[in-house]
Amino acid sequence: MAISQDEREFFAALGSRIAQQRKDQNITQVQLAETLGISQPTMNAYESGYRRMPVSTLPVLARVLGVSLEDLLGETNAATKKRGPAPKLAQHMERISQLPKPKQRFVMQVIESVLAQQGR
Repeated sequence: MAISQDEREFFAALGSRIAQQRKDQNITQVQLAETLGISQPTMNAYESGYRRMPVSTLPVLARVLGVSLEDLLGETNAATKKRGPAPKLAQHMERISQLPKPKQRFVMQVIESVLAQQGR
């Protein structure tokens, strides 16, 4: 089956990120190929974007290179970074957790009151 131009660009970019991460970790193509149980020419084809990499290889590859799947796939943009609480919210939560219990209850009542009004 022929690879579309979009797929070729995706796999070329993926291969480039893999090669860069591999080099950053001082891992050779041969070493990475052995770890993945593939040949060095196959690893080269993946890094060059000439071959599609099996999806099942990606989690193993990310783990070996010490990166997240999002980083490996080049998906570290604003949309993926919104997964956790905002840094300011996390800071407020930490500060609230250090308050005495009565003040924590008061803050929770205020938050619940605001959220209840929002739900109307």
